[in-house]
Amino acid sequence: MEKYESKHQRIFRSASEIYPLISDFSLLTPAVSDKVENWQATADACSFRIKGFDVKLRMTDKQENKHVKIQPEDGGIPVDFAFWIQLHEVSPGDTRMRLVLHADLNMMLKMMVGGKIQDGLDKAAESFAGLFNGTRA
Repeated sequence: MEKYESKHQRIFRSASEIYPLISDFSLLTPAVSDKVENWQATADACSFRIKGFDVKLRMTDKQENKHVKIQPEDGGIPVDFAFWIQLHEVSPGDTRMRLVLHADLNMMLKMMVGGKIQDGLDKAAESFAGLFNGTRA
């Protein structure tokens, strides 16, 4: 499995303020329901259709105020992966967040999309932190 890690992002909130929002798929409904088709979510699972793929995801590991691990359920996604959102509270009101992706990519895919995955993770982490810090919509 290939490992991709975003740059650490500083969020000016405690981990206990951030964790409830990253550990419940249903809270994403307002943000993503108009960007994908057939969005359905519970606290621990979601499914949707995007670019012809039916995607089913499940939160498989949660450690309060520390991390959330997301993995695909059977079908839809042709790549095995694990996606982590990690939090590290440095002090009250100062939490560092990092996104980590472990993906089972063959050599061809790694060469074709490896750099794009890294860039995408960094941009996603930056945008995510911006939302929590109130600097992005």
